[in-house]
Amino acid sequence: MIDLHCHLLPGIDDGARDLDQALRLARMAVADGITHCVATPHIHPGRYENSLASITEVFTAFKTELERADIPLQLGMAAEIRLSEEILTMVAGRQVPFLGSWQGDRVLLLELPHSHIPPGVEQLIRWLQTQKIRPMIAHPERNKDVLRDFNKVLPLARLGCLFQVTAGAVAGDFGEGPMQRARQLLERELVTILATDAHHEVRRPPVLEKGRRAAEAVVGESKSWELVRQIPGRIAASHFVIENDEYRSRA
Repeated sequence: MIDLHCHLLPGIDDGARDLDQALRLARMAVADGITHCVATPHIHPGRYENSLASITEVFTAFKTELERADIPLQLGMAAEIRLSEEILTMVAGRQVPFLGSWQGDRVLLLELPHSHIPPGVEQLIRWLQTQKIRPMIAHPERNKDVLRDFNKVLPLARLGCLFQVTAGAVAGDFGEGPMQRARQLLERELVTILATDAHHEVRRPPVLEKGRRAAEAVVGESKSWELVRQIPGRIAASHFVIENDEYRSRA
């Protein structure tokens, strides 16, 4: 399976606090059947002041440690970017670590505030589209506006946004509300991929299979595998070299 949203890089955000924890998370991912992941540390101005350069430095060092520890996890690099005005500057300065590409557009993993969908987000999305950038909305099933009213997500869908739903939410690990919304998104065929959004071994583990099985009950086995294998593989193909139908890291 291929995980396109996880916080494995050590000491860079609210994910793995140090190298030891990062390696434990990587081993857990492999044990769950995850062969490839794209690390997506937060870029959140005022909270996590990461940049393309700082993420690249930690990513490169962690790849070396994965190889040294003989952990067979192929790793790519992007970021989970918080909605903010700084996105305009980052795009203009070519400082955005993209998740991959979809239908000719670059894919940006966009995090909305958990509390609501802010006014003006549709204008930002339209501007990104003029730059041939397609937002993928991270974990919409946990946004409080969407929890209050499922229809709040529909304008974003009509604009062509992609949606990443957290595997644990489908399985009920975040409570009844997020589970219902995740399953509604699946039923409406709005989910682009499932991902772990892994932060911690216990609280937010790097586990996809449990959520895939829960999704299978909603959309069927074939579609559930597409959400964790074929579709994320196509999006992240720029991060990995395909050899004999297996993805290998480009970096």
